[in-house]
Amino acid sequence: MPVDATLPYDDGNVFARILRGEIPATRLYEDEWALAFPDIDPQAPTHILVIPKGAYVSWDDFSAHAPAEEIAGFVRAVGTVARAAGLVESGYRLLANTGPHSHQEVPHLHVHLFAGAPLGPMLARD
Repeated sequence: MPVDATLPYDDGNVFARILRGEIPATRLYEDEWALAFPDIDPQAPTHILVIPKGAYVSWDDFSAHAPAEEIAGFVRAVGTVARAAGLVESGYRLLANTGPHSHQEVPHLHVHLFAGAPLGPMLARD
């Protein structure tokens, strides 16, 4: 049987605190499954974060433990945010970092939506 390498969820992380209203955020979208807000350190002209309301550390944790209804609700919310922000026609990039090698900074699943300019290659080539 595979070992679950997911770190325990830290209820004190910044996104958990935003969800509880302890830290202010500009709420661009919210439903029962997700919350979207602008990144405070944008890496593109448009940089929106979408987080699930459930306590999940990463995409791996979410896909392994969330009920199907919650997964569908979150994925639909990401698409709704992109459409509402007018990103579909010109294009956008989705990014969800998982773990230390990907430089995941907050241990709460979050999807970055990048848009607003040509974004260049996904990874630097050696």
